[in-house]
Amino acid sequence: MTNLFYNQAEIKLFKKLNSPKKIQDYLNSLKINFEKNGETCMSPRFVIKTKTAHCMEGAMFAAAVLEFAGARPLVLDLRSAFHDFDHVIAVFKQFGCFGAISKTNHAVLRYREPVYKTIRELALSFFHEYFDDQGKKTLREYSKLFDLSYFNKLNWRTSSAKLFEIPEHLDEIKHYKILSKKQIRNLRKADKVEIETGKLVEWKR
Repeated sequence: MTNLFYNQAEIKLFKKLNSPKKIQDYLNSLKINFEKNGETCMSPRFVIKTKTAHCMEGAMFAAAVLEFAGARPLVLDLRSAFHDFDHVIAVFKQFGCFGAISKTNHAVLRYREPVYKTIRELALSFFHEYFDDQGKKTLREYSKLFDLSYFNKLNWRTSSAKLFEIPEHLDEIKHYKILSKKQIRNLRKADKVEIETGKLVEWKR
């Protein structure tokens, strides 16, 4: 069924990326999309074409490849405190557990092995890595799982348009709080060595 969306070169690539590990390896090979010419939200087709992606684009690409292999194209939004950035991941399930594929330029917020029994467990695995430059831990909420086939009308897999409607909708769907106000007030800052590690980047501007 999903073969109908893609050209022969894309199908050949997707057949090679026949496991979450291989999808992650492919995403890691792509340069980070710094959006030098303005904000983008590219379809998987244009991620392949431009050989670049940011977290939303990487999650959509990974979801498309997972769907090609027979899974649902699922993504999850990790929502931060107001002064930090959100992060979007593609979610897969193996051995009865959830894992995640993630495109990031930093040493943290990366691939998750499928060892998490619930989506909350998966989301919480990012908590201690999710801090700002001052070491304040900023992860606050995670969304319900979102199936990208909801946006089939936009041809999200292959469109040449900027698909901003997708992250906008993802921001609006139900999110679940991680912390109480007391827990937020009680948070300890990340250690200096953690902050320095967080500054490591894979791709230079």
